[in-house]
Amino acid sequence: MLLRNKTTVVTGVGSGLGREMATAMLAAGANVVVAARSADGLRQTAKELDPTGERILAHPADICDDESCRSLVAAAVDRFGSVDGVVQVAAFEDAFGGLFDADLTKWSRAFDTNVVGSLRLLRAAVPVMKERGGGSVVLVGSQSAFKVAMPQAGYAASKGALLSAMYYLADELGPDGIRVNTVVPSWMWGPNVQLYVDFRAQTEGRTTDEILAEITGGFPLRRMTEDREVADTAVFFCSDLSRAVTGQYLLVNSGELMR
Repeated sequence: MLLRNKTTVVTGVGSGLGREMATAMLAAGANVVVAARSADGLRQTAKELDPTGERILAHPADICDDESCRSLVAAAVDRFGSVDGVVQVAAFEDAFGGLFDADLTKWSRAFDTNVVGSLRLLRAAVPVMKERGGGSVVLVGSQSAFKVAMPQAGYAASKGALLSAMYYLADELGPDGIRVNTVVPSWMWGPNVQLYVDFRAQTEGRTTDEILAEITGGFPLRRMTEDREVADTAVFFCSDLSRAVTGQYLLVNSGELMR
């Protein structure tokens, strides 16, 4: 298995992409430390993903808090002895609106969580990864940083900033054997998008298949990428198959930007 004997920390583990990231890491053989702000939901998720509890640890954490990040990494080391990979999924998405109707406090929160929060997490994890002799950091970007879709400029701008930060992180951490890459999804079929599609179908008097066809009809693959397919890309970035890959981003979007 690609990640056997490796330990990966996954943040933002809820019902969507974070859960699929953890699932994919476990399937690849890794020990997985799952993190989110909600302790109760996190413990239940961990139990569902690995009922034995042998290869999973649930540890509540807030990436916007330095001590919380340090506690998360310490818990990973205490339980599994190391940290080989960090998959940073946790994000604040509710930064919608244009120049005059946006709530700029939400812009600030988007940057504080999505960019600065990622740096806080890495400040805690990188020293441990250095001691291990290297590792992999996987950041989660957004195609909204490349293409205007929904009016979510604040969120998109924060993900664009995170992508820029990736290049500097890759350059800084490369000499220590730590690779930094970004997986960039667009539409992902999971709980949140399913709710959106179902809502549109109900309010517009159409079928879910019609809504999906409207969204994906111009994609070369003619379908929507699934959460798990984005997670599988993160497994690649965490594995030795990508041992010479750093400072790169990979669009996982069923070819959408080819339109």
